[in-house]
Amino acid sequence: MAVPPLLKAEDLEALRRFDTCMIANAVEEFNIRLHNTGFTNGAIRCMFPDEAPMVGYAVTARLRSGEPPITGTFRDRADFWNRILEHPTPRVLVLEDMDRPSGRGAFVGDAHAAILKALGCIAYVTNGAVRELSSVRAIGIQLFAGSVAVSHAYAHIFDLGATVNVDGMEVRPGDLVHGDQHGVITIPAEIAAEIPKVAAGLREQEQRLIGFCQSGDFSVAKLSEVIKKMQ
Repeated sequence: MAVPPLLKAEDLEALRRFDTCMIANAVEEFNIRLHNTGFTNGAIRCMFPDEAPMVGYAVTARLRSGEPPITGTFRDRADFWNRILEHPTPRVLVLEDMDRPSGRGAFVGDAHAAILKALGCIAYVTNGAVRELSSVRAIGIQLFAGSVAVSHAYAHIFDLGATVNVDGMEVRPGDLVHGDQHGVITIPAEIAAEIPKVAAGLREQEQRLIGFCQSGDFSVAKLSEVIKKMQ
């Protein structure tokens, strides 16, 4: 099957106008994956929930922080930084923390947030930890993480470009990911350009239903009729 082309800037902007919940509703309309897959389970939280939704292309790897790295240090990773640049923009770094329990150390604090920003990243997603939140927010990187930690510990990066699983969400390199205060979801590439139109229609339906429920015309009998028209 041919690989779908990258989205245009206006398509990405259109996706940012919807929260992850509405994006999830729109994806379900296409029935191309199970409705209980493709998104985080709830253990990961958005560190800056008042920020607008983000959408970008995933750069993946795995992380261990609880044990010394095999070679090198977490600050000397030109191979990793160059791998990030191989992906389309805007970029989202997605790291699966392999420590058990996860989150012993935080790979991203203000220093790495600055590096990621310079490399065209807009967000970082991990089942592990993050730190230095105020500074990272000022730099302009959104964070989705399972916890907050004091130290980076060893922060050893490996398996660059692997298919990872972060809080129940499978992510492959180049996957389109969307996130906000509710969590993170992947958007299948073959339907991504169609999602905004479908999401807009679903949102309009929901608003009509909410308006009816708040009106003086509400009744259970009429509610059934309104819902039938939505199907």
